[in-house]
Amino acid sequence: MFVFDVSETIAGPEARELPRSVTDPFEVRGGKVGGELRLTMANAQRDGVEVLERDAGSQSAGAIQRAPPGRSIAFEVPKRPETLQVTVPLRYELLLNKSHSAEARYATLVHELGHLYCGHVGTPNAHWWPDRRGLRQVEEEFEAESVCYLVCGRLGIANPSDEYLSGYLKDDREVPEISLECVMKAAGLVEQMGCERLSLRKTKE
Repeated sequence: MFVFDVSETIAGPEARELPRSVTDPFEVRGGKVGGELRLTMANAQRDGVEVLERDAGSQSAGAIQRAPPGRSIAFEVPKRPETLQVTVPLRYELLLNKSHSAEARYATLVHELGHLYCGHVGTPNAHWWPDRRGLRQVEEEFEAESVCYLVCGRLGIANPSDEYLSGYLKDDREVPEISLECVMKAAGLVEQMGCERLSLRKTKE
């Protein structure tokens, strides 16, 4: 059935205003992001992550997937006196909705990197992060959103992670079977990626 995205429609004269959860479901409620967005995107390149910003509807924020083999991506290694540029295999494509604010894009970036570093899309090296493919969707989403909640919360960005997390709880309000260790490690890494330029990955790290 052919439909329009809500962002492509105009309300009639007697239409009631739609709730923000419909018109801007991924928009943050407060806070500002600075250089953390671009720095995190640059640091993601060392793991073969290419971040692509494209126009999408209001109901789409982003996604991460494995990239087709055979391509590479440039990563700038902080060196003195000059920065060294190296190439690493392109392993993952991470899509962001460029029509969203910088804060919403950062929250989405953190969420998708949470999927990556919690091992939901595999790993190129088990010394970097574990391969945990095969989890249930509720477990994957709860872990990734937990990473987003922790990182954004520490940065002062009030994104709707708490609402998403409560929605994934079962009727008996039990938390899904997640790995708290993976969540904390992923959150710590993503937070570091927004604070400083990271060095090149080692074969065994």
